[in-house]
Amino acid sequence: MRVLSALAWLLAAGLSAKVAAADCRPHSLRLAVIPIKSAEAMAREHQPLLQRLSTAAGVPVELVIAASYESVVDAIVSGGADIARLGPASYVLAHRRDPHIEPFATFTLSAGPYTPAGNHYQALLLTRGDAVNSIEALRGKRVALTDPASTSGSLVPSVEFAAHVGMPLTQFFGALVYAGNHDKALEALLEGRVDAAFVASERTDAYLAQHAIAATQLKAQWRSQPIYYDPYVFSASLCPALKTRIRKAMLEDPQALAAFVASQDASGLVPVSQAEYAPLQQMMDAAVPR
Repeated sequence: MRVLSALAWLLAAGLSAKVAAADCRPHSLRLAVIPIKSAEAMAREHQPLLQRLSTAAGVPVELVIAASYESVVDAIVSGGADIARLGPASYVLAHRRDPHIEPFATFTLSAGPYTPAGNHYQALLLTRGDAVNSIEALRGKRVALTDPASTSGSLVPSVEFAAHVGMPLTQFFGALVYAGNHDKALEALLEGRVDAAFVASERTDAYLAQHAIAATQLKAQWRSQPIYYDPYVFSASLCPALKTRIRKAMLEDPQALAAFVASQDASGLVPVSQAEYAPLQQMMDAAVPR
C-alpha cells in the first residue's frame, strides 16, 4: 500500500504489468489517478481505498498520482496501471486507443452551490463575482483552463463553448492559460491572474467549502450540458478474477469506504458502464479529429 512517484512508476510499470496480470498472480497492483487536487491531499485521502483494495486483491495496491491527465491515459492503455480514475473525456480518449478498457464505478456527487446531487456535473465558465456581467465582456481576456485532456477544464469548452460563441477559444479569448488542475485555475481567477476560468462544477463546490469562500465571490457566465462523472476503469490486461474482487470491494459495502467517499465530496459509489459516456463520446467524435 504505497504511493509511487510518477518517475519510478514510469520506469517500472511496463516491465511486468501485463505478464503478472495475465495469470492473476501480480506482486502488486497500480491505481493511477488524474491530478484533481494537490498530490499530498490525494495521497492522504486515498489511504482507505488502497487498504480495502489491497485486502480484496491479496496484494499491495500502489497509488500513482500522475502529473497530467494524458499520462494516466497512457498508463491504463499500456498496462502500466491496472486500475485508473479518469475524467470522462480522458476515458473516451483511452477507449479510442483500447476499446477493451472497462469502466466499472463512479461517484454519486453531493449537492453543492453549482452541482445538483447525482451522477452528473457541468463545465463552468466562472468570473469573479464583482467582475463582468456577460460573456461578450470576456472577449480578448485571459482565461484559465486546467489540463488539455480535462473534460470540463478544456475539451468540453473547446467544443460546446466554442459553438456558443461561434469561434475557437483561441480566437475568442486573448490568452489561454493551463493551470494544471481545477484548484489552481480557481486560485488564478480569485487572485486576479486571469479574468475567467473553465472548471468543473463539483470541484468549484469543493474548493469553496474547503476555503470557506462564499459562492457569491464567483459568477457562472456559462454552463455546459450535464456530464456523467469520472469513471474508475480496469485495464484490458487485468484478469477477470481480480476485476471481480475489486468491483465487489468498491461497490458492495458502502460503509467500508464511507470516509474515502466523503473525502471526494460524494455520497456513494455506483456501477457504471460505457453506455453512460456514449453521449460524450459522440460529441467528441463529431468535433475532435482522431
